[in-house]
Amino acid sequence: MMFTFGIVLTLQSGLGISPFDALLVGLHRTIGLTIGSWEVILGALMLLLNALLLQRHPAYLGLLTALMIGVCIDLWVVILDGWVQPETLAGQLICFTLGLIVNGFGIATYLQANFAPVSFDGTMLAVTELTGFNVSISRAFIFIVLVILAFIFNGPIGIGTLLITFLSGVTINFFHPYVEKMKRLIELG
Repeated sequence: MMFTFGIVLTLQSGLGISPFDALLVGLHRTIGLTIGSWEVILGALMLLLNALLLQRHPAYLGLLTALMIGVCIDLWVVILDGWVQPETLAGQLICFTLGLIVNGFGIATYLQANFAPVSFDGTMLAVTELTGFNVSISRAFIFIVLVILAFIFNGPIGIGTLLITFLSGVTINFFHPYVEKMKRLIELG
C-alpha cells in the first residue's frame, strides 16, 4: 500500500514519474484500461519475457505481486483524484518529495518481505545475467527503453522522472536498515 501510495503521489505532483509508471500511465491515456490493469498486463508479459530470456519457468508468484500493486494503484488514484492536485510549484514539489519518500520506504519494506519480486526487478536481473553488465547498467538500459516507450505512449515524463531514476535507489537504501531493524524487532515478538 505504501509503495503504491508513493507512486500515485508522484503522479499527482505533475512533475513526472518513474519510467515504468510513465509507461503504465501512457498506455492508460492512449489505449484505455486503468493504470493498475496495465501494471498487471505488463507484469505478466515481463514475467514471460524473463522466463524466456533465462530459459526458466515463470515466477508465477510475481503475478500476485503485480495484481496487488495494480489494485492498490487504482485504489489510490480513485482516493487521491481531485483531493491531491497541487496547483503551485511548491505544492508540486511537496507532493513529489512526499511521494518519493513514501515510495522508498514502501519498497524497502516490500523487499524485506522477501516475497515474489516485481517483474521489473526480474527483467533487470535477467538483463544482468545475460549481458554480464552490473545491476546499475542493466537498470539504466531498461529505464532508457521504458522512457522511450512512455514517450511514444504520451506518458508523464518530466523532471520527476529524472529525479526518481537517480534518487529512488538512494531513498530505498536510506530506509533499508531501519526497516530491517523493525523486521527483527517484530520477529523477536
